[in-house]
Amino acid sequence: MEVAVYSQKGKETGKASLPASVFGVSWNADLVHQTVVSMQANARSPIAHAKDRSEVRGGGKKPWKQKGTGRARHGSRRSPIWVGGGVTHGPTKNRDHSKKINKKMKAKALYTVLSKKLNDQEILFVDSIEIADPKAKDAKNILVALSKVKGYEGVATKRRNSALILIPKNDLVVKKSFGNFGNVEVDETRNLNVLDVLTYKYVVIVDPKKSIDSIEGKQKVSVGKKDKKK
Repeated sequence: MEVAVYSQKGKETGKASLPASVFGVSWNADLVHQTVVSMQANARSPIAHAKDRSEVRGGGKKPWKQKGTGRARHGSRRSPIWVGGGVTHGPTKNRDHSKKINKKMKAKALYTVLSKKLNDQEILFVDSIEIADPKAKDAKNILVALSKVKGYEGVATKRRNSALILIPKNDLVVKKSFGNFGNVEVDETRNLNVLDVLTYKYVVIVDPKKSIDSIEGKQKVSVGKKDKKK
């Protein structure tokens, strides 16, 4: 399949050929959901932590003798029934929320979402983005120019999560130029994942040939040492 490629001024400059294995995948809601839930779970960092009776201060000494006082028997002030004592079955920061997700599943889920976005006309291909100095004004002009492409008017007007701009290699000038826009994110193509694609309305892929090669390479699982020996 072929798609139009535009310049940073919003003018069509040519065509790009897209692999069907990446942009022609049928929708699979279950796979996408499982992948997203797993990635979100793996990103969790437990903060809530309640101290149990072994962690709170004090309580080394028996509050009073066992018999003869007329009061109930107690062995430690750290008991959960005491004020300032430990918490029973409270949340701990040692909890593990991680979920296993295979590399092939993550790659397939990414291709599924990219295919859906391409069908919905939410992926824009740009031959290059060149900015001499880090200036938000130049970045804004690029967004305005790209918004003139039919179907992508929201690139410059959507207030939240407007566009994810994928560049083939790290470019600090481009990143700093778009850094003042809270609704635009710039990242390298090699870091692309399902969560990023679903978070932003539009995906702008810069230098389609290099970027698509990088995206297509995500489905290639490295061969382990045992397999090499065979």
